[in-house]
Amino acid sequence: MIYWSVPFPELNFSVPYVPTPMHVARKMLELAGVGPDDVVYDLGSGDGRIPILAVEEFGAKKAVGVEIRNDLVQIAREEVSKRGLEGRVEIVRGDVLEVPVHEATVVTMFLLPDLMEMLRRKLERELKPGARVVSHEYPMAKWRPKKVVRIEDEHMFHTLILYVAGESF
Repeated sequence: MIYWSVPFPELNFSVPYVPTPMHVARKMLELAGVGPDDVVYDLGSGDGRIPILAVEEFGAKKAVGVEIRNDLVQIAREEVSKRGLEGRVEIVRGDVLEVPVHEATVVTMFLLPDLMEMLRRKLERELKPGARVVSHEYPMAKWRPKKVVRIEDEHMFHTLILYVAGESF
């Protein structure tokens, strides 16, 4: 497996690029109950697989991937274009701590705990009651999970944690 690193010099740490396996991505969207009224934001979206999946297979009204690495943004945008999803899937090049998420009804993420802690306060401020947050692997400090799901595959276990704004935080 190849790991890439994204520098955050102002934060003095890096976030590795480790793509969420497709079967885990599907389970994340299932756990959130994504449907036609949802606007899904994937924070640290890598190659865009979760926003694309949210629209194509779950019928989300809109999906936004937020990614800081130019090369991954380009890959994701090319895939969105190839699939003809430009009107419903947007890939934003930006810092997950700076891109507004007010319109999100679902947020997905596979981020390291230090970054999640910084993101926690932003999500608490910006998400409306009822918005769902699904974290792959790492819990959000100070939030109460609505549901925890563990998935086993041939290589490892995956933990998915569902939170609901207004209930979990």
